[in-house]
Amino acid sequence: MALRFEVLGRFNRARAARLTLPHFVCQTPLFMPVGTQGTIKGLTTNQLEEIGCQIILGNTYHLALRPTSELIDELGGLPKFMNWPRAMLTDSGGFQMVSLLHLADITEKGVTFQSPVDGKPMLLTPEESIQIQNRIGADIIMALDDVVKTTITGPRIEEAMYRTLRWIDRCIAAHKKPNEQNLFGIVQGGLDPVLRDICVRGLVERNLPGYAIGGLAGGEDKDSFWRVVAQCTALLPEDKPRYVMGVGYPLDIVVCSALGADLYDCVYPTRTARFGTALIPEGVLKLKHKAMAEDTRPIDPMCACMVCKNYTRAYIHCLVTKDAMGSQLLSYHNLHYMLQLSRDLHSSIIEERFPDFVRGFLQNMFPKGDVPEWVCNAMEVAGIKISSCCAPFLSSHDSELEKDAPTKKFDDNETAFDDKYTPIKF
Repeated sequence: MALRFEVLGRFNRARAARLTLPHFVCQTPLFMPVGTQGTIKGLTTNQLEEIGCQIILGNTYHLALRPTSELIDELGGLPKFMNWPRAMLTDSGGFQMVSLLHLADITEKGVTFQSPVDGKPMLLTPEESIQIQNRIGADIIMALDDVVKTTITGPRIEEAMYRTLRWIDRCIAAHKKPNEQNLFGIVQGGLDPVLRDICVRGLVERNLPGYAIGGLAGGEDKDSFWRVVAQCTALLPEDKPRYVMGVGYPLDIVVCSALGADLYDCVYPTRTARFGTALIPEGVLKLKHKAMAEDTRPIDPMCACMVCKNYTRAYIHCLVTKDAMGSQLLSYHNLHYMLQLSRDLHSSIIEERFPDFVRGFLQNMFPKGDVPEWVCNAMEVAGIKISSCCAPFLSSHDSELEKDAPTKKFDDNETAFDDKYTPIKF
């Protein structure tokens, strides 16, 4: 195996670890920004180093289409190609079975995509996925899995789980660089605990360098989400990294870390930045709203990032509707926020103050005590007392509306924040 995973501190299920990879020594829990085609939109690799990024995620499917894995290999691998001296992870292309389902045909052999670039068919088998990732050269590579939305029910879930187990053996056989790249398996099984259990145990038998929990963050209810994470982390090996795929909301990362997960990735911080939204401890801040036009405060007065030190909300408000610089500044800030959150999670576990950190995080985000019931349930399983943060429970439906509402567009009669900067409840 081309990694070493050392747990440095714990609180019940939560752990802080040192993950040594061929190109970098990382601290977990950690968030990985998504650079689909070898770039984080709007940011240079120097800026990513500056804000403490440890691992960047690349997309096998898109890189294979353009510029092609053969060219990347000829030019020394993706890290050298994009001038990134730290660690990288490439996904397998499996997620595109969901995101490009209208272009895909899935069989036991593999998945045939119709290229969105030129319309030509592209067959991605487990063997081909691994060969592409071997050429790209990331520290961590993902097995091709059969991915279905968690909102789907019926025999398709079971079919995909067993196919994922059959495909992992083909991936292992095709992997030609086990001393340079770490192949992670992906746990599937939808929201069915029996199928998840079968898949976890099947993957653990293969003794892989690390394991991912896949098939989540696709529209399932939050109560089901955390229960799947809790089940899988409890069954996965203590001495291997655990990666919850596609998770990028700060609250979700805090909850999953409390349940024993280590790695996360998502486009959310940079995608929401391109829509003019900043991440702050209280939730989100809409910089496009007219209330920001004369606001001379930084995005977050407590943030130490370059953007908050040098620019006002008013300035960024002026940019976000007219200039690409606005989304670049917000992407920088949002990724700094996520990476600082990762560092805070790590240090709070090491320093034996993790429960206090979680309570402080929840009090900032839910100053009225309206912590969603699913979070309270998850924290009970994680062994963290948060009663001091909680008012009487909201229903799951109401709490989801409250947290999702800030993503809607504001009308002129709506406000972007109240005096405490908390996201407005609709």
